[in-house]
Amino acid sequence: EVQLQASGGGLVQAGGSLRLSCAVSGFTSDDYAIGWFRQAPGKGRVGLSCINSRGSPYYTDSIKGRFTISSDSTKNTIYLQMNSLKPDDTAVYYCAADRKPGGGCYLFDLEYEYWGQGTQVTVSS
Repeated sequence: EVQLQASGGGLVQAGGSLRLSCAVSGFTSDDYAIGWFRQAPGKGRVGLSCINSRGSPYYTDSIKGRFTISSDSTKNTIYLQMNSLKPDDTAVYYCAADRKPGGGCYLFDLEYEYWGQGTQVTVSS
Protein backbone atom coordinates (compact mmCIF):
# COMPACT_ATOMS: atom_id res chain seq x y z
CA GLU A 1 0.00 0.00 0.00
CA VAL A 2 1.35 3.39 -1.00
CA GLN A 3 1.32 5.94 1.80
CA LEU A 4 2.47 9.55 1.88
CA GLN A 5 2.81 11.39 5.18
CA ALA A 6 3.18 15.16 5.00
CA SER A 7 4.46 17.05 8.02
CA GLY A 8 6.25 20.21 9.05
CA GLY A 9 3.47 22.76 8.78
CA GLY A 10 2.74 25.30 11.43
CA LEU A 11 2.30 28.95 12.28
CA VAL A 12 5.03 31.33 11.19
CA GLN A 13 5.37 35.09 10.83
CA ALA A 14 5.71 36.71 7.43
CA GLY A 15 9.30 36.50 6.25
CA GLY A 16 9.89 33.27 8.14
CA SER A 17 10.69 29.77 6.93
CA LEU A 18 9.32 26.28 7.20
CA ARG A 19 10.46 22.94 5.85
CA LEU A 20 7.79 20.47 4.87
CA SER A 21 8.51 16.77 4.68
CA CYS A 22 6.75 14.05 2.73
CA ALA A 23 7.60 10.51 3.80
CA VAL A 24 6.77 7.97 1.11
CA SER A 25 6.30 4.26 1.75
CA GLY A 26 5.11 1.30 -0.28
CA PHE A 27 5.95 2.99 -3.56
CA THR A 28 8.15 0.99 -5.88
CA SER A 29 8.89 2.48 -9.25
CA ASP A 30 12.05 3.43 -11.06
CA ASP A 31 10.34 6.35 -12.78
CA TYR A 32 8.18 8.56 -10.63
CA ALA A 33 7.27 12.10 -9.77
CA ILE A 34 6.59 13.59 -6.36
CA GLY A 35 4.72 16.87 -6.25
CA TRP A 36 3.79 19.52 -3.71
CA PHE A 37 0.43 21.24 -3.93
CA ARG A 38 -1.48 23.65 -1.75
CA GLN A 39 -5.08 24.61 -1.26
CA ALA A 40 -6.04 27.90 0.34
CA PRO A 41 -9.47 28.37 1.93
CA GLY A 42 -12.15 28.71 -0.72
CA LYS A 43 -9.73 28.06 -3.57
CA GLY A 44 -8.70 25.14 -5.72
CA ARG A 45 -5.62 23.00 -5.33
CA VAL A 46 -2.54 24.51 -6.96
CA GLY A 47 0.65 22.76 -8.02
CA LEU A 48 3.82 24.30 -6.58
CA SER A 49 6.75 22.06 -7.30
CA CYS A 50 7.66 18.55 -8.31
CA ILE A 51 10.73 16.39 -8.60
CA ASN A 52 11.24 13.38 -10.80
CA SER A 53 13.19 10.19 -10.26
CA ARG A 54 16.23 11.79 -11.91
CA GLY A 55 16.21 14.53 -9.30
CA SER A 56 15.13 17.29 -11.67
CA PRO A 57 13.03 19.93 -9.92
CA TYR A 58 10.25 22.04 -11.38
CA TYR A 59 8.52 25.08 -9.87
CA THR A 60 5.55 27.22 -10.57
CA ASP A 61 6.52 30.83 -11.18
CA SER A 62 4.91 32.21 -8.03
CA ILE A 63 7.34 30.37 -5.73
CA LYS A 64 10.56 30.41 -7.74
CA GLY A 65 13.41 31.73 -5.66
CA ARG A 66 11.56 31.20 -2.37
CA PHE A 67 10.77 27.47 -2.28
CA THR A 68 13.17 24.60 -2.92
CA ILE A 69 12.25 20.95 -3.41
CA SER A 70 14.71 18.21 -2.58
CA SER A 71 14.79 14.50 -1.94
CA ASP A 72 16.59 12.11 0.37
CA SER A 73 16.42 8.64 -1.14
CA THR A 74 17.89 7.05 1.97
CA LYS A 75 14.87 8.24 3.94
CA ASN A 76 12.31 8.03 1.10
CA THR A 77 11.44 11.60 1.94
CA ILE A 78 10.81 14.67 -0.19
CA TYR A 79 11.25 18.13 1.30
CA LEU A 80 9.91 21.56 0.46
CA GLN A 81 11.98 24.32 1.99
CA MET A 82 9.89 27.47 2.12
CA ASN A 83 11.59 30.82 2.75
CA SER A 84 10.36 34.41 2.79
CA LEU A 85 6.86 33.23 3.55
CA LYS A 86 3.96 35.57 2.92
CA PRO A 87 0.40 35.59 4.28
CA ASP A 88 -0.74 34.50 0.80
CA ASP A 89 1.17 31.25 1.34
CA THR A 90 -1.36 30.26 4.00
CA ALA A 91 -2.91 26.97 2.88
CA VAL A 92 -3.05 23.25 3.42
CA TYR A 93 -0.03 21.73 1.71
CA TYR A 94 -0.19 18.28 0.14
CA CYS A 95 2.36 15.95 -1.35
CA ALA A 96 1.48 13.52 -4.10
CA ALA A 97 3.18 10.73 -6.02
CA ASP A 98 2.70 8.79 -9.21
CA ARG A 99 4.58 6.52 -11.55
CA LYS A 100 5.89 8.43 -14.53
CA PRO A 101 7.51 6.30 -17.22
CA GLY A 102 9.90 8.55 -19.05
CA GLY A 103 10.58 10.67 -16.00
CA GLY A 104 7.88 13.28 -16.42
CA CYS A 105 7.04 15.74 -13.69
CA TYR A 106 3.81 17.72 -13.64
CA LEU A 107 2.16 20.41 -11.59
CA PHE A 108 -1.38 19.26 -12.31
CA ASP A 109 -3.17 17.36 -9.56
CA LEU A 110 -4.89 15.01 -12.02
CA GLU A 111 -1.45 13.61 -12.87
CA TYR A 112 -1.06 12.10 -9.41
CA GLU A 113 -2.71 9.01 -7.99
CA TYR A 114 -1.37 8.92 -4.44
CA TRP A 115 -1.84 11.75 -1.95
CA GLY A 116 -0.79 12.57 1.57
CA GLN A 117 -3.19 13.94 4.16
CA GLY A 118 -1.99 17.55 4.06
CA THR A 119 -0.30 19.80 6.55
CA GLN A 120 -1.51 23.29 7.51
CA VAL A 121 0.74 26.27 6.94
CA THR A 122 -0.37 29.59 8.40
CA VAL A 123 1.62 32.76 7.80
CA SER A 124 0.73 35.72 9.97
CA SER A 125 1.32 39.33 8.90
